[in-house]
Amino acid sequence: MPNGYNGFVDSFLKRQVLAVQEFTVLFITSIRCVFTTPRYLTDTLVQMDIIGFGSLPIVLLTGFFTGGVLALQTYRTLLRFGEVGLLGQAVSISIVRELGPVLTALMVAGRVSSGIASEIGSMLVSEQVDAMRALGTDPLRKLVAPRFIATFLTLPLITVLADFFGMIGGYFVSSTTAHLTGEQYWTSVYQALEFSDVTQGLSKPFFFAVIVSLVGCYFGLHTTGGTEGVGRATTRAMVVASVLILVVDFMITKFMVGIHFA
Repeated sequence: MPNGYNGFVDSFLKRQVLAVQEFTVLFITSIRCVFTTPRYLTDTLVQMDIIGFGSLPIVLLTGFFTGGVLALQTYRTLLRFGEVGLLGQAVSISIVRELGPVLTALMVAGRVSSGIASEIGSMLVSEQVDAMRALGTDPLRKLVAPRFIATFLTLPLITVLADFFGMIGGYFVSSTTAHLTGEQYWTSVYQALEFSDVTQGLSKPFFFAVIVSLVGCYFGLHTTGGTEGVGRATTRAMVVASVLILVVDFMITKFMVGIHFA
């Protein structure tokens, strides 16, 4: 292989290893900032409003129509076997275990990770971050920790709402297309869900929250190249966060399935 190609591969691998190292340091530092003072409570509450409440419309719409589409597709399959009464069971398990947490995290990543990267990146290129350091303020404690805490607290809550709206979307389709009564549908939903399903579905948002918040912060703090660099950081944050969410989702699901069948 040409030396130029080898040099490119070595440089690429070194950059990736360095990025993993820097992200790990950012994660550890953020955890330390959560449990030490000073804490910026006002900034955290503002970020909870922006990240949590601000993401509700798109998350609820996504959950509702995901449940509706899932019910439509599942209805066609169940109709062949004469088991339409299991429609609520199929929708609830799929939404709670997998689709609700993952799609919610992806929607929030598209909105929040890119927004965080853009905001912090703009502050970095305009030297506002350097001004914070000059005034004795830790940028990680002021900028990263509130966003990390806010995402960690709000993402599981809006995931629960997305799951519920997904089931409502499934009920809408089951009542209009499959002609199931509300009692039939919701009884099937209730009987299908077990503790392991809820545990699996509600454990994922905590891991996804770390990815959504810290990936955005990481790319924002490593923005270079002026305003064009802010655009690149925004795009990279969204792409990397989305990919990591899917990878971590697979790992968590594999672990949970292994425990269940052990």
